[in-house]
Amino acid sequence: MLLLLFLSTIVVNTAFEAGSIGRIERVSPTHLRCAVKGQADQDGRNRQASWYYFRLDNLPRAEVRIDLTELVGEYNYRPGAHAVTKNTRPVFSYDNQRWTHFTDQQIDWDDNKKELSIRFTPAQRRMWIAHVPPYTTRHLASLLAEARRHRFARVETVGKTVQGRDLPLVTVSEAPEDAKVIWIMARQHAWETGTSWVVDGALRFLTSNAAEAAALRKGAIWKFFPMGDPDGVANGQVRFNTNGFDVNRNWDTADEKRMPEIFFMRRSLLAWVDAGKRIDLFLAMHNQEMGDYIDGPSLPVAQRFYDELAKTQSFQADKGPRNTFRPEQVAPGRMTVNQYLFHSRKIPAFLMELAVQHNTRLGRPRTTEDNVRFGPELLRAMLAAVTK
Repeated sequence: MLLLLFLSTIVVNTAFEAGSIGRIERVSPTHLRCAVKGQADQDGRNRQASWYYFRLDNLPRAEVRIDLTELVGEYNYRPGAHAVTKNTRPVFSYDNQRWTHFTDQQIDWDDNKKELSIRFTPAQRRMWIAHVPPYTTRHLASLLAEARRHRFARVETVGKTVQGRDLPLVTVSEAPEDAKVIWIMARQHAWETGTSWVVDGALRFLTSNAAEAAALRKGAIWKFFPMGDPDGVANGQVRFNTNGFDVNRNWDTADEKRMPEIFFMRRSLLAWVDAGKRIDLFLAMHNQEMGDYIDGPSLPVAQRFYDELAKTQSFQADKGPRNTFRPEQVAPGRMTVNQYLFHSRKIPAFLMELAVQHNTRLGRPRTTEDNVRFGPELLRAMLAAVTK
């Protein structure tokens, strides 16, 4: 009977949107070594290995071991960096919709090899594994379709990506023209799916029939770039656009051919400001491994925004807003969106990092539901920050 459990070979599949894994080594019928593909920039530098998303078919009714390998890369030209660590808890799903983190007991970390191992006994013959819960361009299409049905929402395309995908901009408001204006940007880096789930929660709430949603729409003009790198998302990439350019760098040197994602979003932002319209608060959302924070200019709105975020269920920073930007220290082609907007137009622009590993306030990693719930909380915090 035991032999029958191992007669079929586990099949690893990435033939779906955002799927990604590298070389597969079969150590035994129930033990696979899976190299994380990663992505390097236009110069072959700064390789990041923080995205994997694959399906396992023909799983046995026995314990399976998956080793995630080739995790070490480079960050900001510092070799030896790796996003997957001993604190990483990948997620799994049996329907590719509802995701659960593997437990501490199911994870082993080899600090010498810098490899993460997952041990589990499958409940079904097929399952999906990912670094964090995926959010694809199909999710985005559903969100935009819902927004288009709302009388106070407008969806437009500001440009095209390298591969010809739309770069959407969503505006939601029933406020007067002189109202406060708030911009939110997500998913400049393809692996950072948590930012998309936050914006999804924010936009679905903002276009709902809830009384508070109507108050938010009347309190400000809301503008969203919900996905800054659709090509990277669709192709299962990590951090760089199709030509290898970081969509949260190069804001000072963007050109239409090599980095149209930056070029068109920047053009839209500057056209708004140069037409004499206001931006009271701009936020670019990101995910990292551990720790939450906001980083931006030392303005009164920064502390107010931070204080409002501290009232949410899951924002876990405890040291106040940061200001790490020094223009003279930024090399050409390394300026982030919030740095560029403040440096060039004095816009109160901030970067937010939300951790994907253990959250100290929740006592566990953030789930999809946590990120969706944070969306409306973020809207409240931003509006309060610019109206108090």
